[in-house]
Amino acid sequence: MTNHDDAAAVRPLTLAWVSRHLEVGERIVRTEALHGGITAEMRRLTIGRPDGGTRDLVLRTFVNVEHAEDWLNREAGTLTLLTGTGVPAPGLVAVDPTAAHCQYPSLLMTHLAGRTVLDDEGLETRVPLLARQLVAIHALRPAERPREYAAWTTAATVVTPKGADAAAWAAAIDMIRRPAPRYEGRFLHRDFQPGNVLFDVSPPRPAGPRITGVVDWAATSWGPADLDVAHCSTNLALLHGPAWGLRFAEAYEEAGGVLAAAASERLYWQVRSGLAFSEEVQLVAQPWREAGRAELTTRAVEERLDAYVTALMDALG
Repeated sequence: MTNHDDAAAVRPLTLAWVSRHLEVGERIVRTEALHGGITAEMRRLTIGRPDGGTRDLVLRTFVNVEHAEDWLNREAGTLTLLTGTGVPAPGLVAVDPTAAHCQYPSLLMTHLAGRTVLDDEGLETRVPLLARQLVAIHALRPAERPREYAAWTTAATVVTPKGADAAAWAAAIDMIRRPAPRYEGRFLHRDFQPGNVLFDVSPPRPAGPRITGVVDWAATSWGPADLDVAHCSTNLALLHGPAWGLRFAEAYEEAGGVLAAAASERLYWQVRSGLAFSEEVQLVAQPWREAGRAELTTRAVEERLDAYVTALMDALG
């Protein structure tokens, strides 16, 4: 087996486990580290087949990550659930949530074609596609509901960026001290954002780009559609500017999605999501820079977050 790079080296116990889940006569011929993830190590494994051809699998490994067993069990269950639904998700091959066989908790899945696209160029075409895909995810009605969503921030843990609009942030923090609005539950991805969506953008595509996959289903939950929409909105605001964060909710409704009836309730979820990002700006910005967005320094992303939260609070009038 040859490694694409040293960082891609898969540990021997894990290699042996993967090999046990291959077809007769198949072997791992190459491993390649995939970048962009925050919590997990991701690798593409090229599998050599007896006929001389190859196929690819993806290995997700949690190294010293709290709750790894829970994340992997949840993702494995969701990938099984999504089979045959029309939502383009990886297929589950095998999972070892407790590291009974592997060096660390791991999940093996099929590899999807396409790539993430984080550039500003072509965004006006991709945003409606993202919105339509999210509407389709929220339309799923599984026989067994995933667990209720967990909030990712509290008023006490928000980190107001240096130089931020203090009055706007104080008002935003006050807003999330209130009880969450009542909502109709939906099947949520919980981390739906451009970094977890794969596109086919290969020329020539006269019809434009298309979504080929949605990945990272470890946080799947049950909760308000507004929560997924707000999370994607914040990502778009930080990647591409606050106006795109405000635009996504409109695109979701244009695609047939239903948000909270009252503007104040929609705003609650948008603000809660924006404030959650205040605690992990550095974590979020680093994979974006690694993916080619060198200008997205921690400071630049903080400034966009401040502008976005301020714009949300301005919407209150």
